[in-house]
Amino acid sequence: MANYAIGDVQGCRAALEDLLERIRFDPAGDRLWFAGDLVARGPDSLGTLRLIRGLGDSADSVLGNHDLHLIAAWQGLAVIKPKDGTAPILAAPDRDALMDWLRRRPLLLDLPGDHVLSHAGIPPAWDLATARACAREVEQALRGPALRDFLAAMYGNEPAGWSPALTGATRLRVITNILTRMRLLDDSGALDFAHKEELDTAPPGLHAWFALPNPGLGGSRVIFGHWAALQGWTGSPRHIAVDTGCVWGGTLCAYRLEDGQRFHSRPGLK
Repeated sequence: MANYAIGDVQGCRAALEDLLERIRFDPAGDRLWFAGDLVARGPDSLGTLRLIRGLGDSADSVLGNHDLHLIAAWQGLAVIKPKDGTAPILAAPDRDALMDWLRRRPLLLDLPGDHVLSHAGIPPAWDLATARACAREVEQALRGPALRDFLAAMYGNEPAGWSPALTGATRLRVITNILTRMRLLDDSGALDFAHKEELDTAPPGLHAWFALPNPGLGGSRVIFGHWAALQGWTGSPRHIAVDTGCVWGGTLCAYRLEDGQRFHSRPGLK
């Protein structure tokens, strides 16, 4: 039995199928943990969603920003961009079953071996208890009768910083942005949403969230996706990046939790 954390699939079903062959995935004993952004810019978001949902208890995923955008479009509160390639999901006969499954995915997962998974990471302002509690707040909104109210107020970059005093829709927006959109933070801990490229091109005064100390993590290691430009490198054994840019011509990565070994799909395969 093995546990694998898998990077952003983004609708690249062929790459996912290739990767599962390479790791000799056995659904009877292995577990797959997806880092979110199951859908979006790849050629087969519908097939990807069906494949992962069809794996049942042998797979789970946290939600990414592209997944949330699709949920909002399903509810008529966002517009699908042509480059996203997710319109076939909303036209599929099993649309509602797929989307109901997707909206019930968590924003944070505790994994074996003291690993924790979220799409974008965990900020230095949060310890693990806070991260878990904040994730649950958004999960309850997504799964309950207030779904449309949450989605209607989800978009926006302000406020950019976390405060435990935040309330209501503003609090949920900030939590969502932290867990699904975070890359760089300024000296005050506020999120920067502009820079998405390599770390060495980041503007002065901005820091990768994982480069800042966070004693609240204890001995846990954080696995995350969302930042393809890192190409799986953080320089820290406690921060494990698994988005290796499959949709941009790179590979799809599987990180085996038991020994830290990485596996990749064939480059350029979507």
